[in-house]
Order: sequence, then structure tokens, then C-alpha cells
Amino acid sequence: MAIQSMLTLIFLGAALFGSNINVESSEFTIEEATVHDIRIAFKQNKLTSRQLVEFYLKEIERLKPVLRSVIEVNPQALNLADRTDQERKVNSPVSQSLLHGIPILLKDNIATKDKLNTTAGSYALLGSVVPRDAKVVAKLRKAGAIILGKASLTEWSAFRSSNVPSGWSARGGQVVNPYVKSAGPCGSSAGSAVSVAANMAAVSLGTETDGSILCPSSLNSVVGIKPTVGLTSRGGVVPISSRQDTVGPICRTVSDAVYVLDTIVGFDRYDAVATKKASKYIPNGGYLQFLKPDGLRGKRLGMTIDPNFGFPNNSEISEAFQPSLRKLRQGGAILVEHLELPNDESFLIPFSMTNKLQC
Repeated sequence: MAIQSMLTLIFLGAALFGSNINVESSEFTIEEATVHDIRIAFKQNKLTSRQLVEFYLKEIERLKPVLRSVIEVNPQALNLADRTDQERKVNSPVSQSLLHGIPILLKDNIATKDKLNTTAGSYALLGSVVPRDAKVVAKLRKAGAIILGKASLTEWSAFRSSNVPSGWSARGGQVVNPYVKSAGPCGSSAGSAVSVAANMAAVSLGTETDGSILCPSSLNSVVGIKPTVGLTSRGGVVPISSRQDTVGPICRTVSDAVYVLDTIVGFDRYDAVATKKASKYIPNGGYLQFLKPDGLRGKRLGMTIDPNFGFPNNSEISEAFQPSLRKLRQGGAILVEHLELPNDESFLIPFSMTNKLQC
């Protein structure tokens, strides 16, 4: 898990400082746009939710045969977009929500009571009828988010077999890393991470039991948050472990991930024990208040030279990360270099097992 955490920090920094959208220009560029950028474009009448959904649907159609990160799209997505555009036009109270009119992809183990399937990537569940939206989906709908479709995953969140390839499912096929095809996407929330990285959605949801948000976020250069168990409801999510399962955002930037997290946390009677226990730790005013432009200033980030977990001296890996490291320094972070990890053999085996499971 150490290399996952470290790479997540590095990619997190790159994503945080990497936005180059010019929302002041006469034409708005959707590609790589953040939720904040999109909301400004809405306000300035440079963009509608229908245009946004149409863009993502075209990108899904274009890239699905290559990346296979989306299992299916919501046939009602354009109608939902039209509804949010109308709500914005009449200044409906829901239009003030940070996710209003924002398209979101859901990992295919998160239930939706609509025309979408919920299958965990398996044909065994194709056509099954769920009793209700998962609680996190209900919260997203209440906030005015548009459910764009279902993202591919490692089938049954990697519990079909201990040897199933990361990102493979019978329904979705093999998800492909959008940067390096041979690198693998990691899993099991592979489709959620790849789709966001490749601009097929603004934001997405994944789930994690052991590495399934953090690992694909790291390998696909996006930001994933694994919430404390119970902070987000597992009600309506295909389960693995009640002690470890959690639902969290996978997005292109830290701020986008926080917008989603703020929306989906809270109590759910269908996951009452865990959510009741965790909900008392949700800060008054939510997590958005802790987003600070200079939040990296003074933070110490360790960089090990261990070949299994870090940046070996004079390596191609080290050179490739230099632009991102410079951005972290520019943001005020203190990079503590050349760290040595004592007794690394004690966690090499657990890390290997985590990489193998990725559930």
C-alpha cells in the first residue's frame, strides 16, 4: 500500500495544479474541465448540461471500443440534462447545488432504480431489478447530478476469481489504461478511473474493499478518496465485506472529489450501524471548507529511493516525475528525498497480495 499512497499523492498534486481551462474565453472547452469550470460556464451561459452530456456521450462512443471503461450509458441522460437546464433557467433552489447538472458515472456494482442495469460486470445479474437507488445515488440525484451511465470494473470486484485480470469483466471486457496500454488500469474500480482520465465523464464513483479506489486512481493519474467505512452508505452496493467496503469519488482534481464526497456522506437506514457511527465525525459545514489554494504549503512529503516503492536514483521513473514534483514544490510542499525504508521486507508480501486482489 505504501507505493499506492505515495503515487496517489504525486498524481493528486499534478491533478490539483494542472487545470488550464480558460473560462473567460468566448468558447468553453469541455475537455479536462473541472466542476468549478463547468459551473462558471453554466452561469455565464457558455454551456448547457445538454451540451455537456452530448460531449461525454460522443467521447464514450468514440473511446469505448478502445478503452472499454463504460459498460452502458443511461438512455435518459439527455432528458435529465434538459431538466437541469430548465431548473437553472428558472433559478430553482436545487440549481445552487455544486453538482447540479454535472454528469457522473457509477461503478457497475452501485444500484440505480432506472433503465440502467446493475450487474457487477456479470451476465448473471443482467436484467435483475433492484428495489431502490443506492443511497449514494439518491443523494446525487437530490443534488441535481446527472447519472450518465455505469463504469466497467473487475467482475464481482475481483471476487469472481483470484486470477481474474484487473479491469476485466464478462460484460465489459478488459479495461485499458488510457496512457500506457501495457501498464494495466488496476482495479477493481478501473472503469471509473479510466473514464474520468479520458474525459468520458466529469466525475465518477468507485468502491473499495482493499485498494480498489486508490490503486486505479494512482495508475490512471486521477484523484480518488477512500472514505472511512460508514462515512458513505453501502446500501444498494453489491457487497464483499461489511468491515471494509466503502464508496468514494474518483475525479480529476481534489476539489471535484470533495464536491462529490460532501454530497454522498451521511446516515442511511439501510446501512444503519456503520453510517450512524461514522456520521458523527462529518464536520459541520462539510469538507469543502478545508479546500485551500495553499493547502500544500509546509506539508512534508517523503520520497523513498527503495526500488520497490519509490524513485531509484537516476531512474527513468524519477525523471518522468520531475514536472509533477516541481509543481508540488511550487505549491509549497516540502519534499523529503532519499528516504530509506527499514524492514521493507515486512510489507513487501502484504503489498504483493494487495496488488493481486485489488478488490
